[in-house]
Amino acid sequence: MAVEVILPRVDMDMASGRISRWYVEEGAPVAQGAPLFEIETDKAAMEIEAPASGILRGAVAADETAIPVGSVVGWICAPDEMPAPAAPRAAAIAVAAPPEHAEPAAPLAAAPSASVTATPLARRLARRHGLDLQDIVGSGPRRRIQARDVTALAEAGPAAPAALPAALPAALRPSGPLNRVWLRQGSGRPLVLVHGFGADLNGWRPLVGGLATERPILAVDLPGHGGSAAADAPSLEGFAAALAETLAADGVAAADLIGHSLGAAVAATFAEDTGFDLRSLLLVAPAGLGPDINGAFLDGFLRARGEASLAPWLRLLVSDPAVLGPGFVRATLRARAGEGALDGQERIARALFPDGTQAFSIRETLARLAMPVRVVVGGDDRIVPARHAADLPGSVALHRFHGVGHMPHLEIRPALARIVAEHVRG
Repeated sequence: MAVEVILPRVDMDMASGRISRWYVEEGAPVAQGAPLFEIETDKAAMEIEAPASGILRGAVAADETAIPVGSVVGWICAPDEMPAPAAPRAAAIAVAAPPEHAEPAAPLAAAPSASVTATPLARRLARRHGLDLQDIVGSGPRRRIQARDVTALAEAGPAAPAALPAALPAALRPSGPLNRVWLRQGSGRPLVLVHGFGADLNGWRPLVGGLATERPILAVDLPGHGGSAAADAPSLEGFAAALAETLAADGVAAADLIGHSLGAAVAATFAEDTGFDLRSLLLVAPAGLGPDINGAFLDGFLRARGEASLAPWLRLLVSDPAVLGPGFVRATLRARAGEGALDGQERIARALFPDGTQAFSIRETLARLAMPVRVVVGGDDRIVPARHAADLPGSVALHRFHGVGHMPHLEIRPALARIVAEHVRG
């Protein structure tokens, strides 16, 4: 079955890109995971790996400018297979290009099949197998249904949703799953990503673009962030419970988990409290290892309503301010523009970080975990002091990078990608 080759987002503020060269010629074979093409933005050039093994067909011309993120730029086909006819580029943009920050996906059942976004080949296969597109969760950009999604349902039937762990306290069982996006399809145990305070799942896209793994990757919006509704009474336990229900809703029964900042504390709580089959934990600039946090940053971040007032606070996140361009500031503002978004984040800050204090600790939790745990911190972190990572339990591996701030997944992407690869292999 032909697999679409999608132009990915490799920078936070990237809306389009240019393919500077193909490593594989039209009609030549390629192996999954092998370098396929090089994408170039105004900030960097990056190799993109083949999403599947097969024959490259229908590749767009190298040096074509302003290709929208999410566009189909080629197909990986079986030897005797040809790709579906290409849709006009203008139409492809409307369907495939994801927004800078994902909006909550509307339930597929609420709209007729004609309004569900799907590739032409997926629609033909659905008709052939007598399947309703409303019953299929897409794996493409903005949940666009791919041919492989239809084939999987036709051959195996819908996956049975994983049950919520019995260990989850009844009082913490959430009312619905969180907003989430499969940033990459693959095989094997999923890698689940949980962002930090004030961010959303799109903050992981630059790192994911450089990860050398065949694993499927799922990114989740915490309550009160991105496309997830705010919690009335924010708590680490409640956030962990919401994450458990979200994974259950997607049929994820076992995973490796990466969390950043507040998301790292949620991940550690999730690892101990939910009874989920979690195989490993990677915590990036984690909150919850010490009492103090930059309260001035939290106050300024929540007060800011425009680019001029928000930018100085965001610069505190990194050691080198050049890492965060104007697009990052605009994307952050857009992520907070939803109704009740700032109110929800203010409730989180009051509950979890009152008076510039971290009102929770995961240090003892880490000592009790039996799974592999790694912690990555920046020596120049101005939000959560790096000294908090001192004297961690001996079973926890610590990676400390000098000259790095609170955003290692943006500041040292290649180094962190290597750590991720080593971690999930172990």
